[in-house]
Amino acid sequence: MNTEHAAYQIADELGGLELLNAHYHKQNFSRHTHEGYTVGVIETGAQRFYRTGGNHVAPKHSIILINADEVHSCDGGDGSCSYRAMYPVPAQFANLSGAPYFSEPVVHDKVLAELLRLTFNTLDTSDNRLLRESLVYSSLTQLMARHGKHRPSDNLAAMAKPALALVKSFIDDHPAADISLVELATLAGLSPYYLLKQFQRYYGLPPHAYQIQARVRLAKGKIKQGTRLLDVALDCGFHDQSHLNRHFKKTVGVTPGQFAKEIGRNIIQA
Repeated sequence: MNTEHAAYQIADELGGLELLNAHYHKQNFSRHTHEGYTVGVIETGAQRFYRTGGNHVAPKHSIILINADEVHSCDGGDGSCSYRAMYPVPAQFANLSGAPYFSEPVVHDKVLAELLRLTFNTLDTSDNRLLRESLVYSSLTQLMARHGKHRPSDNLAAMAKPALALVKSFIDDHPAADISLVELATLAGLSPYYLLKQFQRYYGLPPHAYQIQARVRLAKGKIKQGTRLLDVALDCGFHDQSHLNRHFKKTVGVTPGQFAKEIGRNIIQA
């Protein structure tokens, strides 16, 4: 039976660790980013995906690693795939010697995969806070020690970095703003073409696509607060609830309504 399901959870560990338990048959995710890392274990099937730099296949029992804010997408293809994943944000690594960089998108590490499975299962079934937190810290520490690297330096012109960071900060701070490329270029002191080219080169997405990701992050926060979904859509800069639903599912893997249900928010759908 080619059924699809996705269960989204938030664990208290590390200040609110986001978790996903999913089985997809043909679900595709457009290119997007997460503010957190993606650490996933393939349970059945194989996952084809893009991570900045190329296309990859993660077979059963392998581990998918995607760095925070790294552009990626997933291709469901014609086969089914199930996996468990967590999304620790860089700040959640603060007590674990700092945020790592994972150079390999797919790793084959049986010991670590079993530890991650144990962690996921324990978060599902146990309310022992000491055990839960110990396993989360242990699995992430082992992940960093076995597969973490130093982030490679980039060769982007030094003079462009502050300007691009200014544009990124504006979008992060004002994701719902109706702003044009020309206005962003003026803010940065760059030509629109140069901004478009270099922003995508440095952040992996053009400004308009990055804005969509920022709006989805804002929407997640408002849903956690119990905001009505129609208001979420309009407050976050989407045209309507359908527009929110489409982009939210392509990024998060579940609809806004499913997300609200999984995190225990009883909200008005429209």
